[in-house]
Amino acid sequence: MSFLKGLLVIACLLIPISAFAYGGHDGLVCTGCHAIHTAKDVLIFAVPANKVDLNAKTKQPYALITALCLGCHDSPEKGGMGIKAITGHMSHPYGLNSVNPKVARVPADALRDGRFECIGCHDPHPSNPNYKYLRYDPGTNGSKMENFCAACHPMKADPKSAVKPHAFSSMDERSFEPSDSAAAAPAPKAKKK
Repeated sequence: MSFLKGLLVIACLLIPISAFAYGGHDGLVCTGCHAIHTAKDVLIFAVPANKVDLNAKTKQPYALITALCLGCHDSPEKGGMGIKAITGHMSHPYGLNSVNPKVARVPADALRDGRFECIGCHDPHPSNPNYKYLRYDPGTNGSKMENFCAACHPMKADPKSAVKPHAFSSMDERSFEPSDSAAAAPAPKAKKK
């Protein structure tokens, strides 16, 4: 009987973890990141921007969208919440005012007002089906990461990968086309008083 109890305990521990199998944001609703009436920063963000961590190049706090991302994804001692904290010196550069064209040929849709922010590579909304919310499809579980890298670094990639990839973007509602089933759905009826 103790074997079954042990199995039950393991199952109870693993079920909550399985909720994060597809991505950390999948379990969030809009108000996990955004708050209309209690916003703590721009873009009606529910989490305050990280004003503590310093950009290694400028020695200034990160700004704009990168600071918002680092509000969650930086260690507590660096001003974040410690949720899947990234380490700047072991990560791809982010929070850049400009990109050296000798280093990368960044597609225009990956820049935000000319800046290279976290959202240049990631679209954090749960509608993004790509691995780790990457904007350019890296294949299942990152199996074709060279396709992702080739979006900005085509000369360093296999020539078969160096095609202009399609960028996923949930940031611009103008490009959304509702599915036929959603468009064909009847409008809700008004309640009678």
